[in-house]
Amino acid sequence: MDRLKLSKVVIAVWVVICLIGCGQAMPPASPGSTMSPTSRPGNFRVIAYVTDAAVPAVIPYDKLTAINYAFLIPNGDGTFEPLNPWMAGELVRQAQQDKVKVLISVGGWGWNKQFEQLAAEPDTRTAFIQNLVKIVNQYHFDGVDMDWEYPTPGANSQNFLALMRGLREALPKGSLLTAAVAALGANADGIPAEAFTLVDSINIMAYDNSGPQHSSMDFATAALDYWQGRGMPPAKTILGVPFYAQPGEIPYAKIVQADPGAAQLDSFLYAGRLVNYNGIPTMQAKVRLAMQRAGGIMFWTMEDDASGSLSLLTTIQSVVRGR
Repeated sequence: MDRLKLSKVVIAVWVVICLIGCGQAMPPASPGSTMSPTSRPGNFRVIAYVTDAAVPAVIPYDKLTAINYAFLIPNGDGTFEPLNPWMAGELVRQAQQDKVKVLISVGGWGWNKQFEQLAAEPDTRTAFIQNLVKIVNQYHFDGVDMDWEYPTPGANSQNFLALMRGLREALPKGSLLTAAVAALGANADGIPAEAFTLVDSINIMAYDNSGPQHSSMDFATAALDYWQGRGMPPAKTILGVPFYAQPGEIPYAKIVQADPGAAQLDSFLYAGRLVNYNGIPTMQAKVRLAMQRAGGIMFWTMEDDASGSLSLLTTIQSVVRGR
């Protein structure tokens, strides 16, 4: 059969299939997206923090748009503690095969003094930036997530700004630059508004709030109000949610392993102590809030999630995809 006749046959068969099986139109992809309706939406981001406790082979990359690999630890002289080379390499290799971006997250809780020291002097800022760019290039990371907890208003705030400006200029073209930030209040005030134009997005850590519910709906709303009230564009605003309970940082997976019914709650008596977290109904509500007011949702951490129908990441994606 020649190519012309074969093409006509293929078209005819396709028309018949559509007439029989396509009685309902497929829902359109999100605006600007080239993804199919069953793949990740193109505009709304779902970002996981992943530590060395995770297993790269079992991460559900198809439910994510980006991963922040935590943490690269800074020293006060602008150098870094070594990364786990196998973990970094495997995470990047497997994620990027599935078109998921991987950023190296720098810092984390407990390294404020090192940040203050290295950011205070031009020489150590330069060393920090140059060494960080080398690591980005070595492991083929898609960008950097800065997690300085927390620059204070005044000199530290301006040093943070200088550090971010230097990074934006030095990172390879097309690299992402993000920052993990406190939800609101004194720990958030040290992020200067001038940095808003430098970042692709901020990851708002709307958890670990003092009080009986460390990550309530009210706290999430207040965090969005704070940052957007300061001028952060909604598209750059990523709402952070916890995959763990407080007190004790108990992984959500352990809670629902003790009682699957706890997935529908936000408080549970675990090992004789009342702990608070975000169960499935609250997680659904937070995703809807983020879809209305933000550019995505972030969570800490991937390895704290449960599997199957109790998974919080599955819950997030079900809401995002309208299921």
